[in-house]
Amino acid sequence: MDTFRPDQRSEVMRRVRAFDTEPEMVVRRFVHSLGFRYRLHRRELPGNPDLVFPRLRKIIFVHGCFWHGHDCRAGRNRPSSNKNYWIPKLDRNKLRDRRNRSKLKRLGWDVLVVWECQLKHSGTVANRIAKFLGDS
Repeated sequence: MDTFRPDQRSEVMRRVRAFDTEPEMVVRRFVHSLGFRYRLHRRELPGNPDLVFPRLRKIIFVHGCFWHGHDCRAGRNRPSSNKNYWIPKLDRNKLRDRRNRSKLKRLGWDVLVVWECQLKHSGTVANRIAKFLGDS
């Protein structure tokens, strides 16, 4: 059951960050520790990617499981209130993400998506990122 009043919900939603989120910062610190340098949030590229490696033509997106519809528990969780708004919005997010990845691939970029839940297994995700960036 929804425990927020509408004014409380607005306050909670105002605090949701679009960039510089904790999962993104974890990935950025790791990538930096590997010696890679990157650009942030390049607006001229489809999807405004989180980390862009122009010389390597590689991109990393760091997605929140709920907002981007990952196939994990958090990603399958759906709001219980105002479903007519939230369900289509979350579905549009997934569709937009697929389209943006396709556009980037057509433009010659390699794309890696790191999900928030994957950061709980830091060794595994670190290996994926290192392999992705090392395969040039």
